[in-house]
Amino acid sequence: DRSFHEQPHFMNTRFFCIKESKYYNAFSFLPMNLFEQFKRAANFYFLILLILQAIPEISTLAWYTTLVPLLVVLGITAIKDLVDDVARHKMDNEINNRTCEVIKDAQFGLGDLCVMGVFCFEQADILLLSSSEPNSLCYVETAELDGETNLKFKMALEITHQYLQRENSLTTFDGFIECEEPNNRLDKFTGTLIWRNTSFPLDADKVLLRGCVIRNTDFCHGMVIFAGADTKIMKNSGKTRFKRTKIDYLMNYMVYTIFVVLILVSAGLAIGHAYWEAQVGNYSWYLYDGEDYTPSYRGFLNFWGYIIILNTMVPISLYVSVEVIRLGQSYFINWDLQMYYPEKDTPAKARTTTLNEQLGQIHYVFSDKTGTLTQNIMTFKKCCINGQIYGEWKITCLFPLSPSFSKLISAGIRLPTGRLRFMTTTLLSKVSPEVRQFFFLLAVCHTVMVDRMDGQLNYQAASPDEGALVSAARNFGFAFLARTQNTITVSELGTERTYDVLAMLDFNSDRKRMSIIVRTPEGNIRLYCKGADTVIYERLHQMNPTKQETQDALDVFASETLRTLCLCYKEIEEKEYEEWNKKFMAASVVSSNRDEALDKVYEEIEKDLILLGATAIEDKLQDGVPETISKLAKADIKIWVLTGDKKETAENIGFACELLTEDTKICYGEDIKTEEERRMRTQSKRRLEARKEQRQKNFVDLACECSAVICCRVTPKQKAMVVDLVKRYKKAITLAIGDGANDVNMIKTAHIGVGISGQEGMQAVMSSDYSFAQFRYLQRLLLVHGRWSYIRMCKFLRYFFYKNFAFTLVHFWYSFFNGYSAQTAYEDWFITLYNVLYSSLPVLLMGLLDQDVSDKLSLRFPALYIVGQRDLLFNYKKFFVSLVHGILTSMILFFIPLGAYLQTVGQDGEAPSDYQSFAVTIASALIITVNFQIGLDTSYWTFVNAFSIFGSIALYFGIMFDFQSAGIHVLFPSAFQFTGTASNALRQPYIWLTIILTVAVCLLPVVATRFLSMTIWPSESDKIQKHRKRLKAEEQWKRRQQVFRRGVSSRRSAYAFSHQRGYADLISSGRSIRKKRSPLDAIIADGTAEYRRTVDKYLFKSPTVQLLLFVMIQRERLIQSPSRTTELGNVFIFQFKWYSL
Repeated sequence: DRSFHEQPHFMNTRFFCIKESKYYNAFSFLPMNLFEQFKRAANFYFLILLILQAIPEISTLAWYTTLVPLLVVLGITAIKDLVDDVARHKMDNEINNRTCEVIKDAQFGLGDLCVMGVFCFEQADILLLSSSEPNSLCYVETAELDGETNLKFKMALEITHQYLQRENSLTTFDGFIECEEPNNRLDKFTGTLIWRNTSFPLDADKVLLRGCVIRNTDFCHGMVIFAGADTKIMKNSGKTRFKRTKIDYLMNYMVYTIFVVLILVSAGLAIGHAYWEAQVGNYSWYLYDGEDYTPSYRGFLNFWGYIIILNTMVPISLYVSVEVIRLGQSYFINWDLQMYYPEKDTPAKARTTTLNEQLGQIHYVFSDKTGTLTQNIMTFKKCCINGQIYGEWKITCLFPLSPSFSKLISAGIRLPTGRLRFMTTTLLSKVSPEVRQFFFLLAVCHTVMVDRMDGQLNYQAASPDEGALVSAARNFGFAFLARTQNTITVSELGTERTYDVLAMLDFNSDRKRMSIIVRTPEGNIRLYCKGADTVIYERLHQMNPTKQETQDALDVFASETLRTLCLCYKEIEEKEYEEWNKKFMAASVVSSNRDEALDKVYEEIEKDLILLGATAIEDKLQDGVPETISKLAKADIKIWVLTGDKKETAENIGFACELLTEDTKICYGEDIKTEEERRMRTQSKRRLEARKEQRQKNFVDLACECSAVICCRVTPKQKAMVVDLVKRYKKAITLAIGDGANDVNMIKTAHIGVGISGQEGMQAVMSSDYSFAQFRYLQRLLLVHGRWSYIRMCKFLRYFFYKNFAFTLVHFWYSFFNGYSAQTAYEDWFITLYNVLYSSLPVLLMGLLDQDVSDKLSLRFPALYIVGQRDLLFNYKKFFVSLVHGILTSMILFFIPLGAYLQTVGQDGEAPSDYQSFAVTIASALIITVNFQIGLDTSYWTFVNAFSIFGSIALYFGIMFDFQSAGIHVLFPSAFQFTGTASNALRQPYIWLTIILTVAVCLLPVVATRFLSMTIWPSESDKIQKHRKRLKAEEQWKRRQQVFRRGVSSRRSAYAFSHQRGYADLISSGRSIRKKRSPLDAIIADGTAEYRRTVDKYLFKSPTVQLLLFVMIQRERLIQSPSRTTELGNVFIFQFKWYSL
């Protein structure tokens, strides 16, 4: 109804055909980008300084000294924004140019009916009315929505499937839809179709969302529900919460501190100038400038002058430099081949560039279990039916197939599948009613969709658990064959039967169960239910004889780390169903709070259930999980596992992944309830709410005292609440890692979210900050990339503040000798290019490439990670150390040249103490000092680092000689006034001696301090650096020793056949023959100088053995070069042959 949707109250939701996500166009880019950049406080501050510099009475500094650095910063940011916007523009063109066939000729809007063909991209959120497939199924690909490439099923209502198959029938469609308001929940939709005086419930399975692609379906018909900005994908494209690191906040506070120091210093110098004017300036006729200003007013003007001169204390290029470093670090994560998973062709991905250094400060890791610690490849391993456990660890019984199985195979049902771990004749022979009901329940109580390809059934399950259960039922003769909107077809031991589906009671994380109500061909009505034991046992009939046996079986399954579900059913009378169905239909079409209304109705029918048994599904641990958890624990990272499994399963998984050990004292939640907490049950609700926060804090305090925490039976909402509690009360840096949609909330709540691309889709990855394919890659992400990023950023910031203080505070010391008159100590162009060219590249490369130890040593010594957790490398103490260091360097840079110039004459007899020569000397000493200082701070030297340091010094001298040449002065006389200063001053030997002395005095205390620190108070990193060659040799020794030991082990395995005495005594004694190297090996590994004495001592002075050893080592020395590695190789050759003897 076009006129209905054009009413005024609908106009704000009408569809706008072309909606672009790009922010700029050719005309708006420059003004809008500048506006966005000047909204940042730092850029706006320097814009104000630029305006102040245009006032002659205030500024003694040329305007370009601020303009050039500001333009460089703005330009780099503008280029980045332009590249991002061009990419968005290309994506807009691709999306907006997609075609869609519309039945109506008018504007595409709400309520329009559409015909969509195969490969069609949906342009709106559309209700599926019918399709070319049986039962109006529609196959869609949702890669643009959730990143998943596997096909999903959508199914239309039965009534629209029957009456709206033809296009001419669509013209008479006059249905009315009531639905929820536009929102961003891709997996939820609540609505009602009112047609032909009947209401039909609508859910997400009947809606095609914008961005999905039609696949394997010739055509489908639909009606537009949401369009344009109201579609769910557009609602999800809004601004996400911006995460900032701990260093970001600290850096901002330090910039504020610097700004306060700048104001105080400028104010003090302004007061000094006012006093100097009153005492000296007013009485010096040669200083008269024609203005009759009072001393206080001149001091006021000088305050702003010093704000301009000392503005480099607040670094203009700090933030853009930080972003460049973070971008480079993100690329290093993306390019790390050791975090690449070849089986799925999945590399690691840094989905944000702002959190890298925070990876080096993690205190708590919150991990999902299924699919994160485990493989999420479910295998049906055991079951309990009527109190009897079936399934063994190593049973593979071969038996003739029964006629029923032959029928299944002829029907195209492949048997068995890889999801089954056992097959027993006992179970198959017992075709009792309970066994039939058990496997029939697995075959019908699910949401699996099925299609046939190459004559075989292929199941598409929403979760690996359901796929494993349905496959298991098929393997035992109960094969799910097909389903429609209201029926489900099952092959029961070769007999095909179709059941009417009367109601589907959906699963969700709060219900922890699902049910289905079916009518048998005989007319009986049954409810089948499966779910967690905690919710099933609450709803069982009191007369269940196998209740205790099943509970014992569940405990056995849990002890084997198997995932369990309880299965039950119920016979329903026709009258009872009719009464309940009226309530169900009424609840299914309510517009608001439909889920709550349905849950209430579900509770009425899901009671007095009869227990059938339980299933046990195996989900193996991923490779490397125990090793990863062990290393993270050694790095003082506490790991919490949050799982929905029962307590016993969660506890055994903890032991399997070595989160718990035999020495661990385990405290259970029910064991620590105090008497006070028991009394709280009788308190009023208001008092309980008042004490809720204190109970939360007590829980966090207690849990954080534990070395490991496992939370079981938790819902997705509770996972996020646990993370939030630790963030709130412990102020600790948290990381959450998961693989499924139920982990998204937890991932978004934590400081850093990590998604694993597993079996449950890409929702977790799409919501994460970092992603990879296996849990074991987390140790490399944190202990290598996170630690390196933290160290690099800390070094960068400390050095950045230091070099700016050393550069800027020279003006402060100079002010004591120029009457506090806001004069500069350098040439204007040197001030302009200092942060842009002369000192920028080395510090950037250090922030990108530096590493104190290698990645292998970082993983070998996880304790190195602790410095980031304790904020030891960048804090207020380190900041003030950099401040003091910069102050002392500026003093040396100023006063040593000053002392050298005061009583000095040149070779020509003229005094060299002119201002310009003095400025060149200070500038040259400064450039050499700060570049050599970063050389002292660099731990990992490459050609690029060395080239940047010496290249920056060479670049300074090259530009200085050019800018102080006569030729450029002729062209721009007012801008280049240091004509010939560099060539004249630097010809004097004492100038170079002064520069060398200044640099030496600046750097020698740093060298001495570093030497004493590494000698007397070495850090863990210093110790490892000192012994890295020995550690590398030990690593090579261990690798070779492993190769050698495998050979020895295989030889010893033959001793039993040769009746030689083995190693039973040694093993039973508790000593390990592989644990410690023998004295002979140790001495020869350290050097072969004393091998003769060693042979005499340990080889019983046997002449034969001595000769054999001597000949072998001499022979190898002739073949190979006599290096340390060669000697190690000789030792291994000797050992192998000796044990062979």
